[in-house]
Amino acid sequence: MALSGKIEADVEIKTSAGKFHDVMGGRPHHLTIASPEKFQTCDLHKGEFGRKGSILYWNYVHDGIAKVAKQIVEDIDDVNMSATYKFIEGDVMKEYKSAKLVVQAIPKGEGSTVHWILEYEKLNADIPDPTSLLEFVVDFTKDIDAHLAQA
Repeated sequence: MALSGKIEADVEIKTSAGKFHDVMGGRPHHLTIASPEKFQTCDLHKGEFGRKGSILYWNYVHDGIAKVAKQIVEDIDDVNMSATYKFIEGDVMKEYKSAKLVVQAIPKGEGSTVHWILEYEKLNADIPDPTSLLEFVVDFTKDIDAHLAQA
């Protein structure tokens, strides 16, 4: 069983790629408004929201359990409407040596397709693939879409 892997998911949304990227790339703290059941806080520990190198600290609920995560913004690409977040501390790091989320919003008709990539390296072979975490990001993508549709 491989320790490193990559899993991906696509989510069709009604929101334009630009609007979705604006939240994920520039205003991730708005997830606490768009998906309050999943995200309680998003604190800026270093840098500025929407800037490469910034460090974010999250309080969130995943699989019914309150969790925390510290992430560094590795990249924000406004041309390709993508953002990369690397986990550096928190609950995810209890099972994974490394974990990174890449999100890209791709225009499609009046809406867009949101493409998620979760790259990871497990601490050992007994750790399951992070499919539950990928399902979590798919779910909050739908929450963001519903929130932006009301705005």
